[in-house]
Amino acid sequence: MTDAGADAKGLEGGCTCGAVRYRMLDAPMFVHCCHCSWCQRSSGSAFAVNALIEADRVILLQGRPEMVSTPTPSGAGQKTARCPQCRVALWSHYGRVGDAISFLRVGSLDRPALVPPDLHIHTDSRQPWTVIPPDARSVPVYYDLAEYWPAESLARRAHVRGEAP
Repeated sequence: MTDAGADAKGLEGGCTCGAVRYRMLDAPMFVHCCHCSWCQRSSGSAFAVNALIEADRVILLQGRPEMVSTPTPSGAGQKTARCPQCRVALWSHYGRVGDAISFLRVGSLDRPALVPPDLHIHTDSRQPWTVIPPDARSVPVYYDLAEYWPAESLARRAHVRGEAP
């Protein structure tokens, strides 16, 4: 479980216009704050904060997002769940990870402060004016999950992917 712990269980979120609403049934497995140039471009911001959670642990309360496919540097692609009306991104599924894990946009939560990043990644490409707190964990590029993820989260990930823990 992430540092956000049980506080994140049951959190709700949605798009700007309110047409799509969802609830997280569990706390995320892990939360990234990604500073890569691709996330900067796709989010229109300096970084993207994604809560990784099993897709079946995010339930729709209202509306139905539209899945929009976009390319990624890996070539595997990304499918982003967007509100069909206001076009706000709610979560993504990455080709290499598959549809079983959602990369939920923390900014779409009603209470995003309860889901802080566990790790800042790709900090080698962060904007120079972006300040990472001195006590925050960070890596210059990507990382070894076994080194950073809690054992419980690794087990959840293995289960959803049909792998041995």
